[in-house]
Amino acid sequence: MLTRLLYVSKPVGPITTFVTSSILEVCSVNNKKAEITGVLCQGSGIYLQVIEGKRSAINALYSRIISDKRHNQIELLSFEEVGQRRYGQWSMALVQLSIDDPMVQLAHPEFDPYSASSKDAFRIIDELIKSSRPIETMRP
Repeated sequence: MLTRLLYVSKPVGPITTFVTSSILEVCSVNNKKAEITGVLCQGSGIYLQVIEGKRSAINALYSRIISDKRHNQIELLSFEEVGQRRYGQWSMALVQLSIDDPMVQLAHPEFDPYSASSKDAFRIIDELIKSSRPIETMRP
C-alpha cells in the first residue's frame, strides 16, 4: 500500500548547510533502500516535508523524525493512501525557502504551514518546485 505523509516542524537551532547536508546524506542512502521518495522544503524557520512509500516504511521514517532532536513542534498535516507517487523522481529533493524569495513573499505572504490545510500546503510545495530548482538527491 502506497502512502504519502506531510509534516511541518521547526528546527532546533539554525538551519545550516552542515545540518542540511547531513539530513540529505542519510535520506539518500536510507530512502533508496526503503523505496521512499519526497521533497524537503526548508528555510524561513521551518521544515515542510512530504514523504511517499510503503505504509510501514513511512511509519518507521516518521517515527524516527519525531525522535530526531533536530526537530521540534512537529505537526502531522496529512497521511493518506495514494495510487501513485507525486514526487517519485526524487529520493529526496531539497527546496530552499527564503524569506527574501519574491515567490514566498508575494504569492503567499499569509502562508503558515501550522494553520494551512494540507491541500494548500501541497499546492504551495508544488508551486515552489515549479518556480525553483530543487536540489536533487539520488534517484530511487
